[in-house]
Amino acid sequence: MVYWILTEPLKVERLTVAIADLPSSLIGLKLVHLSDFHYDGKRLSEDLLAEVIATSNRENPDLIVLTGDYITYLPDPIEDLIDRLKYLKSRWGIYACLGNHDIYYPGAKLRVIEAFSRIGIRVLWNEIATPFGEQFPLVGLAEYWSKEFAPDLVMNKLDPRVPRLVLCHNPDAAQMLQQWRVDLQLSGHTHGGQVVIPGLGSAPLLLQSICRLTPKFLQPFIPYLRLCSRVVKNWHWVQGWHQVGRNQLYINRGLGTYFPGRVFCPPELTVIRLDKR
Repeated sequence: MVYWILTEPLKVERLTVAIADLPSSLIGLKLVHLSDFHYDGKRLSEDLLAEVIATSNRENPDLIVLTGDYITYLPDPIEDLIDRLKYLKSRWGIYACLGNHDIYYPGAKLRVIEAFSRIGIRVLWNEIATPFGEQFPLVGLAEYWSKEFAPDLVMNKLDPRVPRLVLCHNPDAAQMLQQWRVDLQLSGHTHGGQVVIPGLGSAPLLLQSICRLTPKFLQPFIPYLRLCSRVVKNWHWVQGWHQVGRNQLYINRGLGTYFPGRVFCPPELTVIRLDKR
């Protein structure tokens, strides 16, 4: 039974991302990006999940990428989730990175990886994959808050002349990743802020602004302030496309929903077409 939480209909976001040195054979490549399922019987409805799978398959993507938080705490729901995700179809397969919730509970990380492998989803944990060949590698980083987050171990293996796609659950990683070439980083984690006030922006970003204007002794009395500050530091990267130095970052709003729910911040399926810069 899904808890009663405000949500909105699924929205398909479409964008074209230009990448320098992209091989001509990959111009027009179509990616579907999904994130933050939080599949636990409380935060994602079966109807929405079924719609996501059907919508993705209608897009006929070349590649599907998943950017973490498939479960919330206990790993048991991953078994039911893979029974749904096994129907996803993609020309060059499905690749994933893990989020903070996927490694929260003891043993959850290995269980999620093993479950995904049974349905052909490859989880990249500080690894490089080459579904398109060496000319456009796919990098999956360890969860940003884990002790194993060490992008140098992976990024330094790549020729700086070669374009690459990077999966990392937490968008805060984009700050550190500026020292390497990242043609496109795909992330989730923020849920788009969940509550967006038209004309003003996401609620967490507004809370950050209020914090800067509020004396420290009053800050503990601002609702959700401490919680939002623990999620990410860079709430100005709450959703959508961003330029981070020379690199590009895209943040998916995710599918699952925490209390108080989504307001002007619908769950998202992203369709990305690649072009040559």
